[in-house]
Amino acid sequence: MRPTVRPENRCFSSGPCAKRPGWSPAVLGGALVGRSHRSKAGRARIQEVIDRSRELLGVPDGYHLGIVPASDTGAMEMAMWSLIGARGVDVLAWESFGQGWVTDITKQLKPADVRVLAADYGRIVDLSRVDWDRDVVFTWNGTTSGVRVPDAGWIADDRKGLAICDATSAVFAMDVPIAKLDVVTYSWQKVLGGEAQHGVLILSPRAVERLETYRPARPLPKIFRMTKGGRFMEAVFHADTINTPSMLVIEDALDGLKWAAGMGGLPELIRRSEANLAAVTAWVERTPWVDFLAEDPRTRSCTSICLKIVDPWFTGLEADERAQVAKKVASLLETEDAAYDIAPYREAPPGIRIWGGATVERSDLEALFPWLDWAYAEVKGA
Repeated sequence: MRPTVRPENRCFSSGPCAKRPGWSPAVLGGALVGRSHRSKAGRARIQEVIDRSRELLGVPDGYHLGIVPASDTGAMEMAMWSLIGARGVDVLAWESFGQGWVTDITKQLKPADVRVLAADYGRIVDLSRVDWDRDVVFTWNGTTSGVRVPDAGWIADDRKGLAICDATSAVFAMDVPIAKLDVVTYSWQKVLGGEAQHGVLILSPRAVERLETYRPARPLPKIFRMTKGGRFMEAVFHADTINTPSMLVIEDALDGLKWAAGMGGLPELIRRSEANLAAVTAWVERTPWVDFLAEDPRTRSCTSICLKIVDPWFTGLEADERAQVAKKVASLLETEDAAYDIAPYREAPPGIRIWGGATVERSDLEALFPWLDWAYAEVKGA
């Protein structure tokens, strides 16, 4: 039967993600619009975002955290263009964004010694094959596959290379031990539900040493440059951003950080995300037509929860027909005002993708499940 109770918040997109509970545009009322980001007040607001981010994530002393252009993608590109090439590199991929870093490294940066470790959607690479004498580039959580690394035990403490991690859909929702990493990138638009276009870049002392001792042969665009005269531009990682940030976005990020701290900090954000995964798991276990895309339960994401349709009727269809069914399910739910943006990533296997990060209420997921069952039955019976 067609359900009657809809989720209070129908936003289940994997980016930009649901705003935090209780958010409204009124929280932006104090934004320093029309003011210079170089003003004393503007710099103070930017620095507050940096300081609150460091505290919430437990960034170790000696690490640098800065706001950079172009979201998580910009932060990763800054790191790779500046750091890759000093030694051999292992680049890992188990979904489309990881594959994007493979493409950039192999076709754009072209270091002399590169090794690609890749896995199909739903699986993860053999992490025991990673060589920590080399630089290692990887996503902590595959946003388009719903596959995450199970833990940090595979990351060598005595590594000679740098651990370069795209953690955009993992930080604030998973235990990402920054002290075991040298580069961490993310954007506010994921787990904190912030606005887009700005990224965050975290560098370890080892990464800073690389910046000051390695001169890549490639030209670096201005927005990628983190050194001047061979010295690390530390001011960039305080309030002297490379380009002009939106003070509306800064205000929104500050609101999200305050909300997270008031909720109980990182442990509570992780608990909420894991509780959402548990709710989806319980529904999947009682629902015969759907299963997780991630094959190993230890690697199942608690943020970008990707599901595949396993109903024999569906699996017997041609590939393009399966894709159309998944699109129709997502479209029907949006038409019914029950859920927005739950279609899978365009390059991922057809199915369902539900964001389960900390800004999503478990009660909204519980209200969503009957609608998923109804919508699939409607499409199948059409």
